[in-house]
Amino acid sequence: MLDVLRVKDFRLLWVGRAASQLGTWLLVVAVPAHVLELTGSVVAAGFTMAAEFLAPLLLGPVAGVVVDRWDRRRVMVCADLLGAVAISALLFVDGPDDIWLVYVALLVESVGTVVFRPAAQAHTPVVVGTGRLLTGANAVNAATDGTVRLLGAPLGGVLLVLAGFTPLVWLDVVSYLISAVAIAATARRAAPGRSGSGLADLREGWAFLRRAPVPRALLLVISVFLGANAVLGSLLVPFGVRVLGGPGETGVVLSGLGVGFLLGAPITRVLTDRLRPGYLISGALTGVAVGFGLLFASTSVPYAVAAAVLVGLAGSTTLGGAQTALQRSTPNAVLGRVGAAMYTGEAGASLAGALAGPVLLKFSLAVAVWSACGLTLLCAALVLVLLRGAGRPAPPPDAPGPRRGSAPEPSAER
Repeated sequence: MLDVLRVKDFRLLWVGRAASQLGTWLLVVAVPAHVLELTGSVVAAGFTMAAEFLAPLLLGPVAGVVVDRWDRRRVMVCADLLGAVAISALLFVDGPDDIWLVYVALLVESVGTVVFRPAAQAHTPVVVGTGRLLTGANAVNAATDGTVRLLGAPLGGVLLVLAGFTPLVWLDVVSYLISAVAIAATARRAAPGRSGSGLADLREGWAFLRRAPVPRALLLVISVFLGANAVLGSLLVPFGVRVLGGPGETGVVLSGLGVGFLLGAPITRVLTDRLRPGYLISGALTGVAVGFGLLFASTSVPYAVAAAVLVGLAGSTTLGGAQTALQRSTPNAVLGRVGAAMYTGEAGASLAGALAGPVLLKFSLAVAVWSACGLTLLCAALVLVLLRGAGRPAPPPDAPGPRRGSAPEPSAER
């Protein structure tokens, strides 16, 4: 799995991605907590999440066109610089009258994210090829995501208490700048080089999705799964506080999710190249449903943590397997638009799930949990049907595209 880190360009991309992610997760708790402190309003604090969902919902398809038309390396650098400028605006928030600036800053930052994410996903096979190193690259990224999830939010909460809000903002700004420098240091490669209008590119991307069975199936299944996941995620904190003992116990359970993500990375690396995509993703989705069912049936922290580890492990495998299948089944020329469409679907489903969770909870916790778990199991069955024609992967040789103005280097996967 770690062989991919021998590739210089992937190593730089990984450093940049990890730095910016850590900076963002440091503020996951700090921003809503700061808004709550300044306003005393839970609603105002909750709007910080809504501000982050708005950009992918509105701009996702447009972002995909940008990614497939422009130099993806420059797109990522510009997105990082935009994020740094946007987050620096939080330094000027001093009181309740300035809260609007928080929402603007988060909205602009998410514009950068909605461009960066599909650009990074599309650029990875160019850097590392579509062979076995690609699986390793996605596993390394999944392990990094798990580590950041495990450490970022709790560390941000501690630093908020010890150092205050302003140093955390500066740390996030610096993380974006580190990412921009790291990505700028990668080798310059040929841009996609498209002609015609952006509207034509948009139509071409949607036409590809309609006729390509694997990306179309993944868009549907992963979006629905993440919607169900958001339902359960919105219920996890109230469940932990009321049933497991309080915020401290809930934090321990959430850490179990991060541990599961870490454990899932090497497992995904092994299984992705050995199982048919339908079998892998279906089995992983079943594991998520079982894990959540066990978690919400738990009455003690140790059992809940064990179930959370299963959820994180299976969730990591689901997303990692789906990403590799998408990258291998989509031509790189259209991968930015397809990745952006996936991001838009995920954001919309996650927002809908987060809103549906509290509504379902009014009936009962059991209704909410079993509805979401049942929907996840439905996705597991659906992906078997939709991907029944996708055979066991036979990865091509690791051979990234040539650099502009230089000979090809040994391939590596992201």
